[in-house]
Amino acid sequence: MNLYASLPTIHYGDNPTPEQFHRAVADARCAGPVALGPFCPEVLGYDLVRSVLRDPRFVTPQGIALLMQGITSGPVWDRVTRLLLHLDGAEHRRLRALVAKAFSPRAAERMRGACIDVITELVDQCIATGRCEFVAEIARWYPIAIISSLLGAPRNDWEQLSEWVTGLSKAMSIEVAQYETEILHAWNGLETYIEQLIAVRRSKPADDLISELLRAEEDGDRLSHDELIALVVILFNAGIDTTRHQLAAAMQVLVGHPDQWEMLSRCPELVPQAVEEVLRYAPVNLRVLRRAVVDVDLGGVTFPSGSFVIANTAAANRDPAAFEDPDRFDIARTGTPAMLTFGGGVHYCLGVHLARIELVEALRVLTARMSNPRQIGPAPWKPVTELTGPRVLSLVFVGRESLSSIRPTTR
Repeated sequence: MNLYASLPTIHYGDNPTPEQFHRAVADARCAGPVALGPFCPEVLGYDLVRSVLRDPRFVTPQGIALLMQGITSGPVWDRVTRLLLHLDGAEHRRLRALVAKAFSPRAAERMRGACIDVITELVDQCIATGRCEFVAEIARWYPIAIISSLLGAPRNDWEQLSEWVTGLSKAMSIEVAQYETEILHAWNGLETYIEQLIAVRRSKPADDLISELLRAEEDGDRLSHDELIALVVILFNAGIDTTRHQLAAAMQVLVGHPDQWEMLSRCPELVPQAVEEVLRYAPVNLRVLRRAVVDVDLGGVTFPSGSFVIANTAAANRDPAAFEDPDRFDIARTGTPAMLTFGGGVHYCLGVHLARIELVEALRVLTARMSNPRQIGPAPWKPVTELTGPRVLSLVFVGRESLSSIRPTTR
């Protein structure tokens, strides 16, 4: 018997745009808070998504995107399943405890000045012409510079690191088999590079994240060499790939709402809440997969032990039961529940504090230095079935002179 026969169905279509994705979700949610998607049931309501993210009866399946493609072994599987994102239970708790200090709000705050300096330099290169291809010229390089600074990687390695991260990110795509050679080449190159960084820091500790992770200790426990490499790999991949996509998405949304761009130009103190609204309205990571470890009744649906469920965080962020007029982009929105783009529960994003600082300082500088930005030409997004965001974003604008007031804040 089909347990989900009575559920409404989500019809995304082939390679939907973000607008089509949100429309399909809204149509399905009108029929109920749980719907049957292409792969498995998807939880769509804010309260239910939050429950799935926090409920220990739902765990992260090993492999995630690989598992959905029928890949359960092999060299890509072996590497992906070593990452913190794919661990649960005692092993996951142990690693989180060991690295928590290195990813604290205080640790992230130390990077605020670097964020301002990097984004200012990138914008300076475009000011004279009054135009840029934002993805290629700014969004691509900004997080690479920040993560490289955090890890002590020199500037002349940025291009190579970007190429490795681009290759590595295909391990999280829906076409892993097609890209296996490229994925493994990138992974091997990045791991070898990280080995060299670790060797240098073992002999000469510094004020960077690798040195901090080498010193990390909890009740006499330390990271093994392989665990350290896996943590740095995921930091390079998630810290660079997610941020560059999210910054490009933020820029496109704000450019498409010129009144709100102008508001941020006049009132930079609104930027932190504008970042929260961008993450709610235009996230680049739309869903997370979970597996029930026991039978779970949720939202009137029984999820048998071993079954899969998608917590559709993008749907939750636009649930009209939680957000008034949810399809309206409004940086002045107040009194709303927390958006769920960073996840929840034990897998709440480890780099959340740095990610927020990166986006806040980037948008403060961009709105201060660019007047009347306009999109020219189309800006197609990557498939919504993976980490998405604009592939290209061509802009024209009126440049403003460098403002000495753009300095680190305490927000």
